[in-house]
Amino acid sequence: MALPDPITATDGPNLESSKSGIHWASILGGAAAAASISAILLPLGSALGFAATSAYNPGESLVTFTAGMAIWLVVMQWASSGVGGYIAGRLRVKWADTHSDEVFFRDTAHGFLAWAVATLFTFAFAACVAMGAVNAGVQAGATVASGAAAGAAGNADDLGYYADSLYRTTTPATVTTTADVSAETTRILANGARTGVIPPADRAYLAAQVAARTGLSQPEAEARVNNTIAQVDAARAKATKAAEEARKAMVAFHTALCISLLVGAFIASVAAALGGRLRDNY
Repeated sequence: MALPDPITATDGPNLESSKSGIHWASILGGAAAAASISAILLPLGSALGFAATSAYNPGESLVTFTAGMAIWLVVMQWASSGVGGYIAGRLRVKWADTHSDEVFFRDTAHGFLAWAVATLFTFAFAACVAMGAVNAGVQAGATVASGAAAGAAGNADDLGYYADSLYRTTTPATVTTTADVSAETTRILANGARTGVIPPADRAYLAAQVAARTGLSQPEAEARVNNTIAQVDAARAKATKAAEEARKAMVAFHTALCISLLVGAFIASVAAALGGRLRDNY
């Protein structure tokens, strides 16, 4: 008895070997639904985050805003990916003569692709909005330290305030004599703010200038110089703390964004498998 030719012999699943296992119409439909839901939920989450923040308590508000935004990203991905994946699975064509395991794989793949397409189209928009929201939250939380941050960076106007305070006197006639040394003092303070230390020689020079222009004794002039330098250092420390809090907030936000995207991919795949099974049952 002749055996069947393995090349021409066919069974059920091989009848579709010439057809693509991907249905782009359902994928694009699911991606559009997921992207639309994300576009609706993202500004809502930002609004809720800003409602929970306060410029009067910047540190706590920044932590609250970051944590709330992270939770909302997961919720947003769960909802949008679930709906998008379900639509992609439910609206795909019915694959006849295909093994159930293959159908399950195709459904999960359709859900994943729907999530991927939606992410590619919305990631730039979501990233811009989220980054703007976090930056605005950091700016609102660091309002008190914003002037100090500019001073620590060497802003002449802000450091000029400290320079002028060194030569304050009750004698109006001496005010004009400080103009020539104020610019040099500002540069000394700016260098100290940048490097974190003012050399003893600069301190002694400033004390001598203050004593000569204000009539203070040398110990009093040195005390005034040390007090002014302490104010500059405090302003620089406050600005550094605000920058560090902003850095930690950005680390937490991007970590939460990564986790939320992974959750979205998983939910989309599961929802597509569920939608595909219901599609085959009905």
